[in-house]
Amino acid sequence: MEQAQSEQELEYVGFWARMLASLVDTALLTAVIIPVMLAIYGSAYWEDERIFKGYGGVLFEWILPIAAVLAFWLVKQSTPGKMMIGAKIVDAATGGNPQPMQLVVRYIGYYVSALGLCLGFIWVAFDKRKQGWHDKMAGTVVVRRKDHGKKEGVSFKQG
Repeated sequence: MEQAQSEQELEYVGFWARMLASLVDTALLTAVIIPVMLAIYGSAYWEDERIFKGYGGVLFEWILPIAAVLAFWLVKQSTPGKMMIGAKIVDAATGGNPQPMQLVVRYIGYYVSALGLCLGFIWVAFDKRKQGWHDKMAGTVVVRRKDHGKKEGVSFKQG
C-alpha cells in the first residue's frame, strides 16, 4: 500500500459491513446463475436435489462463482459488495496488494470458515484486526477509508 494511504486514513472492516457486502455479492451471483440454469434445465432445475446438476450446474453454480470472485479480487482487491462499502483486501503484513496465491488460499479458507456454524466468519466480529479464519489463513485483512466509520486506524509492519 502506498504511504499516501497512511494508517490514519484506513480502518479494518467489521462483521456487519462485511455481511452486507457478502449478501450483495450473493444476490448478484444469484441474479446471473438462476436465469441461466432455468434456461438450460427449465423447471426441472428446481426439482433436481443433486448438488451437481450436470455440466451446466458445475460450470454455472461452482466454477463461475469461484472464477468471478477470484477475478474481482485479483483486479480490484474487492468484489462488487465490498466496493459498495468502500472495502478492499490487502496483505496483512504490508498493506499492499495480496499475492495471487494468498487470494486462492483466502477463497479456500471460505470453506474452512463455514465449518462449525460459520464460526470462521463470525470470528470477524471479535478479532482485533477483524480477520476471519480465511483472512488469517491467507494473511489478509479487509480495510476501507476511515471516513466510512469512526474506528481506530490501521497499522502495518514495515519490513
